[in-house]
Amino acid sequence: MLIRKEFLSTVKDPRTRAILIAPVIVQSMLFGHAATFNLEKVPYALLDLSRSETSTNFIAKLKGGGVFQRVKNLGNSTEIAAAIDSGEALMVITIAQNFESEILQNRSGKIQVITDGRNTMTASVASGYLGRIVDEFNGAGKISLDVITWFNENLITRWNFLPGLMGLLSLIQVMLLAGLSVAREREQGTFDQLLVTPLSPFQILIGKAVIPVVIGIFQSTLVFLICRNVFEIPFNGSLPPLYLTLLIFTLSCTGIGLSISAISSSMQQVMVYCFVLILPMVLLSGFATPVANMPEFLQILTYADPLRFALDSLRRIYLEGCTISDVAFNFVPMLTVAAITLPVAAYLFRNID
Repeated sequence: MLIRKEFLSTVKDPRTRAILIAPVIVQSMLFGHAATFNLEKVPYALLDLSRSETSTNFIAKLKGGGVFQRVKNLGNSTEIAAAIDSGEALMVITIAQNFESEILQNRSGKIQVITDGRNTMTASVASGYLGRIVDEFNGAGKISLDVITWFNENLITRWNFLPGLMGLLSLIQVMLLAGLSVAREREQGTFDQLLVTPLSPFQILIGKAVIPVVIGIFQSTLVFLICRNVFEIPFNGSLPPLYLTLLIFTLSCTGIGLSISAISSSMQQVMVYCFVLILPMVLLSGFATPVANMPEFLQILTYADPLRFALDSLRRIYLEGCTISDVAFNFVPMLTVAAITLPVAAYLFRNID
């Protein structure tokens, strides 16, 4: 009888039913679409110094595969850095000036490939795709493929993952801390007393937000020190843009956590809502698999995920040495999330039971 009662009480609660069913469907769909290392599109920039029939045939071979998509034609080698740094191209293919003549003389025609090592898995897969195409094309002669990986020459996986952990761990900790802060007081009965004090909702919001932000930045600092001193990952950037990114990101996470807390009646509900939300945010962030691999509708959805833009900024600052102006666009979505969720949380503190 007790088992029957517990079963009925579980399935008759609408919120419990939603938690049992909706996350399973949503997360299964997200894993199926977002968690893939297969590259369906490799955007590349082309610098064809040969401009010969053989180089044209090789470019046609690339296009015929349907994976490599040319996004830019370069005029000279000085334009390579901008194409990679901006993220517009995953790789830059340079065909040497004497490409055709070398092949006709049965020597190696040289092709240089520069890949973006800020995402090691994507760079490796893209280089592998290109290598197979070169092998197939080699029936017409010999091609020497010279692959250079920027920002991570040896394609060491931890160089990609560990700087991203500064954002990922902040997301988890800050959302939980911000969410539990209000729910804990609700359970203890002290939050209603706080609402009748002379403090305004904005002042309550600041008081609840400061600690999660400070703790989140502190934890990110620990990860940063581990990256530098334990794993010896070279830090090519500077601290001001790094910490500005962390500050804006933790503010957006705090706003999400406080909004969750404002609509939750218990700490258990906060933890459930947070964990249901965190997994899709991690999947859509590009932490493990590139955003470019995802379907277009999911790529649009990632604009609401502050973790995506925090990871991009942190990796570019840490590995590439970007300045604030280089990553300023990433601040806009994170600030937008903070500007929406923090006022919503302040409003819900007094206007929801």
